[in-house]
Amino acid sequence: MFKQNPYKPLFLILIASLSLLVSACGTNPVTKKKEFQFVSESQEISIGKQNYAPARQAQGGDYVIDPELTAYVQSVGDKLAAVSDRKLPYEYAVINDSTPNAWAMPGGKIAFNRGLLYELNSEAELAAVMGHEMVHAAARHGAKSMERSVLMQGAMVAIGIGAQNSNYSNLIVGGAQLGAQLTSSKYGRDAESESDLYGMQYMKKAGYDPTAAVTLQETFVRLSADRKSSFIDGLFASHPPSPERVAANKITLEQLGAGGDWGKEIYAQKVGRLKATRSAYQAYDDGVKALSAKDTVKATAFAKQAIAGEPREARFQELLGDIALSEKKPQEALSYYDKAIKMQPDYFKPHIQSGIALFNMGKKAEAEPYLKRANELLPTAPGHALLGQLAESRGQTD
Repeated sequence: MFKQNPYKPLFLILIASLSLLVSACGTNPVTKKKEFQFVSESQEISIGKQNYAPARQAQGGDYVIDPELTAYVQSVGDKLAAVSDRKLPYEYAVINDSTPNAWAMPGGKIAFNRGLLYELNSEAELAAVMGHEMVHAAARHGAKSMERSVLMQGAMVAIGIGAQNSNYSNLIVGGAQLGAQLTSSKYGRDAESESDLYGMQYMKKAGYDPTAAVTLQETFVRLSADRKSSFIDGLFASHPPSPERVAANKITLEQLGAGGDWGKEIYAQKVGRLKATRSAYQAYDDGVKALSAKDTVKATAFAKQAIAGEPREARFQELLGDIALSEKKPQEALSYYDKAIKMQPDYFKPHIQSGIALFNMGKKAEAEPYLKRANELLPTAPGHALLGQLAESRGQTD
């Protein structure tokens, strides 16, 4: 009797995969090299559009106190986008986080942390980081990372199917989780080199002095030697600096030629208010650490110091709410969360914290709209869990 080859299903899947590899070749829009592609441009744009806002929410929300600063960052991005190799719907945001970091998503969605803007000293340095991140999007680095991941997962699934016809629904990743992965991806050496090279070309074409990319990278190498530097957990985690990158940038500078705009005065002017309130945000960060250590007295002192330095910041009111909630004073916490929401209505955390406070007070009907709004801004496990309990209490089981 003929016995069926047990490896036939796996063989057929591998043949199909090879066919996909052959049919999914394209030209990189920046390097002009042929490469394997199956994430289309429309998919890149859709992925970036869907995940941009949740990713910013998860990392501290937008910095909204100084709209002129965000407009300035956008203007620098627009100059570089005008000379880029790929016309994507670029967007730029400033995130309210002290960690020095910047990232780009597929489809041209770019963000700078407030903490990185403290460390830069000129518009040319801002353009150096912006150009680098823009190339990550334009050269499909995020998309290629996703393609590699899908292929690796596909190979695992193929092996599983060949062995036991296993279910692979567990490979599906939620939208908010995907956004977190996209913004924390560590690019390979080739991707970093491409972003340095073409980013400097964009700088030169836009009128900036590419020397700034060299001096900034030299600064990053020095900072990376300090293992206590806040850069270690931020920009350097996904964009590790190295003497090799500095050397390569110097060669690129020789080819492009020095000269161009540095924009030190305009940068100092536009980032002046942010830098003037840096101590207030440092006090806030210290307050968060103190609360984490359960020292509410010290946390409260830091929060009040932060408010004195920048009374318009919603995060500082939110910290007082968190302190009150930790001390089992939900009514007091609600008053602070209400202030935070009025200052910045579109940030998820004071909404979910208000919902939690009301839920724990037994005011479940009042908690529901806060929890729903929080989940609209950023779906979270606590939000889903509490909304699920509310639905179950009404007899809703689906």
